[in-house]
Amino acid sequence: MNNAGRPLSPHMTIYRWPITMTLSILHRTTGVALSVGLIVFVLWLTSIAGGATSYQEFADLMQSAVGRALLAGWSFAFFFHLANGIRHLFWDAGHGFEKHQATVSGWFVVIATIGMTVAYWLAL
Repeated sequence: MNNAGRPLSPHMTIYRWPITMTLSILHRTTGVALSVGLIVFVLWLTSIAGGATSYQEFADLMQSAVGRALLAGWSFAFFFHLANGIRHLFWDAGHGFEKHQATVSGWFVVIATIGMTVAYWLAL
């Protein structure tokens, strides 16, 4: 059988990446990131128990550019996971989002997450 000239299914020129799929992947990714953040939180508590020198070393690490980037990423992950979780409460509660509502609420989650993350870091 000759398949030359036949498009692949789904063909890249007609397939659209829906926001709901992006949110699902990002929700799982932020869940993993929050799990790693929990390990860092435990390390922070351990550094407190280790004394002033141990705590100061940890604080210096988290105040570096890399540490601040990690903290900003974890705050984004937290706010995204929170907003998307609230969105799922309505979805799973039987309200039955239609495709348009799912798209609009998905974009609202993205905008709300960015807004909450920026507001949090400006408030610090």
